[in-house]
Amino acid sequence: MTCDILIADDEQPVLDELAALLRADERIGDIRLARSGADALRLLSEAPVSIVFLDIHMPGLSGLDLARALQQFQQRPAVVFITADEARAVEAFDVAAVDYLLKPVRPERLRVAVGRAIETHGPAEPALADERIPVTIAGETRLVRRSEVRWVQAQGDYSRLWTPGGGHLVRIPISELEERWSGAGFLRVHRSYLVHIDAIVAARLGGQAPTVSLPEIELPVSRRLLSDVRDRLTRP
Repeated sequence: MTCDILIADDEQPVLDELAALLRADERIGDIRLARSGADALRLLSEAPVSIVFLDIHMPGLSGLDLARALQQFQQRPAVVFITADEARAVEAFDVAAVDYLLKPVRPERLRVAVGRAIETHGPAEPALADERIPVTIAGETRLVRRSEVRWVQAQGDYSRLWTPGGGHLVRIPISELEERWSGAGFLRVHRSYLVHIDAIVAARLGGQAPTVSLPEIELPVSRRLLSDVRDRLTRP
């Protein structure tokens, strides 16, 4: 059985070289490429892989940040760092990396890393556990499943989770929920709004006031996030 993998690095020549080396390994199946940590997390939310090869220094979500996010997966893929930074090995193994390779990567060393990843994790089917969030309703604490949440509204250091049953205020900043739930289909559309992509039924991304529509509400899309939202919604 072959292992599907993902490689994340912000330098295209590095991506191309690693992909070529790994395609020559008979243990490797499908190879997905990402130019940033955020792109990698989106790809991982769409299809599972067994091994991820991560650069540490990437714009936005770093390789270390991404490895921490992967810890939310019920069965996380094996993590191998490939980097020019010799000084971050301790941090890498703190997030349970199975190997740490320095650039430029030697083919034989890469094969060893693949072997370690397979031995440690095997072909995995990562799936983000359906997190349950405690909320207070009429003086009673109940648990709301993340899968019930259609959109999130920022309210200072709090967030309101909107489900078919109504809104529930929790003491979690929306930025934290964005990081925790990005692998579960949630998309930041505005500084005040986080939306589950499957809840979006229409989008108007041109003109002066771009929006996404859910059956129950129309939400604004910020200019800063417009490109990311358009990319996510138009991806096959």
